[in-house]
Amino acid sequence: MNVVCDAKSRLSEQAFGEAIFDLVRRTAFELPADVEAALKRAHDEEAPESTARMILATFLENMALAKEKQAPLCQDTGMPLFFIHHPPGLSHRAIRRVCEEAVARATQGQFLRHNAVDPVTGLNSGNNVGKGFPGVFFEEWDDEALEVALMLKGGGSENVGRQYSLPDDALSAGRDLEGVRRVVLDAVRRAEGKGCPPGILGICIGGDRGSAYLHSKHQLLRPLTDVNPDPALAALEERILQEANTLGIGPLGLGGETTLLGVKIGALHRVPASYFVTVTYMCWENRRRAIRIESDGAYRFIG
Repeated sequence: MNVVCDAKSRLSEQAFGEAIFDLVRRTAFELPADVEAALKRAHDEEAPESTARMILATFLENMALAKEKQAPLCQDTGMPLFFIHHPPGLSHRAIRRVCEEAVARATQGQFLRHNAVDPVTGLNSGNNVGKGFPGVFFEEWDDEALEVALMLKGGGSENVGRQYSLPDDALSAGRDLEGVRRVVLDAVRRAEGKGCPPGILGICIGGDRGSAYLHSKHQLLRPLTDVNPDPALAALEERILQEANTLGIGPLGLGGETTLLGVKIGALHRVPASYFVTVTYMCWENRRRAIRIESDGAYRFIG
C-alpha cells in the first residue's frame, strides 16, 4: 500500500482517505460552532415578528435538520477547497489523489452535489473531480502531523466577490485603509441579497490578482471570534462590520439589522504600481472545518 508521507510515517493512503472523507462528509452538513452561535445571536437581535428574524429562524431550523439527517446544508454544496499543512516528505500527488477520491466518494454518497463542469464542453464530470477541481493547496511545516482545512465554497456567494485596484476615483478611494473601507462597503452594497446574507467577508489588501484571491479565502478559515493581531486591521474589521450592518440589506437582502456576521482581513506585500483590495464573499453557511491527522492515522476535528 502506498504511503502518503515519508518512510518514517505510518500514515497510509487508506487511513488518510478515511479521515478526509469524514472531513468532507461532516463539513457538508454541520456548521462550525462559532458560525452557529453568530446566527443564533443575530436571530435574537432582530426585531420580533420581523422578516429578518423569520428568515434566520428558518436558517436555524435548516441547520438542525441537516445535522440530524446528515444531509447537505444547501443544494449548492460548492467547490471543495483543501488547505493542507504537512511535514517534509509528503507526496503532493498522493495527497491530491486522496482528496479527489474522498470528494468522489462523498458525491456518490450524496453529501455533495456533482458540481464540476467543463467550461468548454459544458459536460459535468459527475463526481466533483476535474481540472483544478477540487482545489488543493499545500504548505510545509515542521510538525509531524498533517492539518487539513476544508471549505465548501458556494457559487452564489462566489459570484459577488470583487477585486478593486486603488485608487478608485468613482468611490473616492485612495491607497490607504480608508480607501479599503470604501471599496469593501461598495462590494457589500453591490452584493445586496445575491450572496445569501448575512455574509462573511474574507479580504486581502495587496498581493497580485491571483495571490490576493487565495489569501482572501484563507481569511474565511479564521474563527469569527478571533482578533486580528494587527491592531489597525482589527479596528478596520470591526468598523466595516458595524457600518455594513447599518445598510439595511439584512438576511437574504430583505431588510434587517444583520447584513454581515464577520469581516476578516489579511495583507500581502505588493509592487509599488499596484494596490489591490480583494473581497471574497461567503454566504451565511460558512461551511469550513479542520482536522488534525497524526502519523499513525488517528485524527480529530479541530475546528
